[in-house]
Amino acid sequence: MTAETPWGPLEIADAHVHFFSPALLKALSEQKPEFQDAENVAKLLGWDFPTSPEALAYRWAGELDRHNVQRAMLIASIPNDTHSVGAAVTKYPDRFSAVYMTNPMMPSPDIRLEAAIREDGVSGIFLFPAMHHFSMHDPKVRALIQVLAGHPKPLVYVHCGVLSVGFRKKLGLPSPFDMRYSNPIDLHELASSFPRVNFVIPHFGAGYLREALMVADLCPNVYLDTSSSNSWLKYLPGQNSLESVFRQALDVVGPKRLLFGSDSSFFPRGWVKGVYDNQVEILSRIGISADDAAAIFGGNLRRLTI
Repeated sequence: MTAETPWGPLEIADAHVHFFSPALLKALSEQKPEFQDAENVAKLLGWDFPTSPEALAYRWAGELDRHNVQRAMLIASIPNDTHSVGAAVTKYPDRFSAVYMTNPMMPSPDIRLEAAIREDGVSGIFLFPAMHHFSMHDPKVRALIQVLAGHPKPLVYVHCGVLSVGFRKKLGLPSPFDMRYSNPIDLHELASSFPRVNFVIPHFGAGYLREALMVADLCPNVYLDTSSSNSWLKYLPGQNSLESVFRQALDVVGPKRLLFGSDSSFFPRGWVKGVYDNQVEILSRIGISADDAAAIFGGNLRRLTI
């Protein structure tokens, strides 16, 4: 399965797809009595209700087929929802890899991680320091990374920069994030200490582009993903185009450490093809080679996960 592009046929792998499972909707339904149940939360959000993780995986596999996307990294989007993404990986091991949201401050994150790798086939973890109010310098974070480092191809996503959860806003739920913990610079010590662990900073650092590039320049095991609408561009004085961001990222880290991502999440919207089309157009205009396009749009993620 390949997609036709300005560089010819390419295999596409999406490094950033949220798996909004029944467990997520159930967790949201429990936050206000008037939400009633998970199915009603889906209705309030205008989402199709996923009856099971397996059904959601089936729908995502079909959606990727429709857009000629070979593979996707699924992100479990509430803490420790490993069974949901594990069901998808088990059902379609040739289509999906997965990471899961974890909070290292919760009890026994190391035991949960070992079980998630062994039982659910996850590739690693997704950390949200600003959401869960912890520092990447906390010894509990280091201890968790050390456990992960003992496994093949360990992968850690770390959300930095501006954080906004649209579905919480739509439901009228508070999002008490703490931006003190959002700086990519905080990854430097861990990335330096664990060179076998690959770290991914989504959304080019979501407003901390300079800092994300600094860390990636210093640490060859730090990658950037290109996902989201990139509305954080408004925070970059004198550099308010995604093309200029791509040019600078290519200059500093090169094409082998950029991961295409769409930040897709719910149905009926499905896979956000407009993000992909925009990035293809930009990178074509920049004039990257076919080999570099193959790396960014799929090869780099494959190398990290397969």
